[in-house]
Amino acid sequence: MSAAVTRALERVVRVCDDVDDGRTLRLVLLDEIRRVVPFGPYAWLLTDPETEVGAAPLADVPCIDDLPHLIRLKYQTSVNRWTQLPGPVACLRGPAGDRRQSSLVWRELLVTYAVTDVASMVFRDQFGCWGFLDLWRVDPGSSFTGEEMEYLAAIVPPVTRALRRAQGRTFELPPPSLERTGPVVLVLSPELEVRAQTPETEQYLARLLPPDADRRPIPAAAYNVAAQLIAVESGVDDHPPVARVHLERGAWLTLRASRIGDAAPIDHRDIAVTIELASATERMALFGRAHGLSAREVEVLDHLRAGADTRQVAAQMFLSRHTVQDHLKSIFAKTGTRNRRTLLARALGR
Repeated sequence: MSAAVTRALERVVRVCDDVDDGRTLRLVLLDEIRRVVPFGPYAWLLTDPETEVGAAPLADVPCIDDLPHLIRLKYQTSVNRWTQLPGPVACLRGPAGDRRQSSLVWRELLVTYAVTDVASMVFRDQFGCWGFLDLWRVDPGSSFTGEEMEYLAAIVPPVTRALRRAQGRTFELPPPSLERTGPVVLVLSPELEVRAQTPETEQYLARLLPPDADRRPIPAAAYNVAAQLIAVESGVDDHPPVARVHLERGAWLTLRASRIGDAAPIDHRDIAVTIELASATERMALFGRAHGLSAREVEVLDHLRAGADTRQVAAQMFLSRHTVQDHLKSIFAKTGTRNRRTLLARALGR
């Protein structure tokens, strides 16, 4: 790796250390990446760390009208799918050969936009999958070079840590007061066209992905869970079509997709996407992953949620009180809390 690329990597590490907001982090990092690796359009999604379904997109693509089709094809494409990458980075044209014709999304859509190569990155650690990034190259005949791929692979570990930390920081603010706590529904066609929605749905969508002044909010998060449902039905991937996504401040939503009706063949039925506030269990599981809690620490947190004191936790886990206290100290340090009340308030969104 050249001296210039090494300095560029150091800049990325500094950004990762300094920026805590997930959207700002991605925007700044895209500028840094472009200084070393030229690219055109891109799509960078945060993902539910457990289901690996994308739900918080940041993208600049020329095919905004084709967005539902693009997302549907992305989820049905097994080549360089973020859930199946053998390493942190891969491209369509590399030492292993030209795999563009094997890529469903390139063959059926990207080729029409003169995309010559795609570099795909996944940000994964032992606590889950925190996002994926596709960089498109549109220069005629151009592909990503070996040095560029080496640089992209090198930035994955610090960026992964930063993305996870950014998700964890969202729990520090109290959730806003939301009038509705039950699910709202968005109905999509098999091609992911919006059929119908409940009155409250657009309000949620506007807060998930603020629209431009002259257009309605784009339900990109809903497209992603619906596309994952189709991928499951097609046998491409087996993760459930569910995603937890940050709304604002300390609020998290859960989106789920399922087919409607049973008269028509399954791939001809509409898809209902439900959107509701994440349950206490869903929040706490995400809270534990985002803060890097161990399995034992998550178990301690679960007992605290049930109202157990140190003595009861020790008895239920067959541990000494001293060991339970050590676990608590570690949990407080990882979550930036000082007491059980604050810890549970953040984890449960109270």
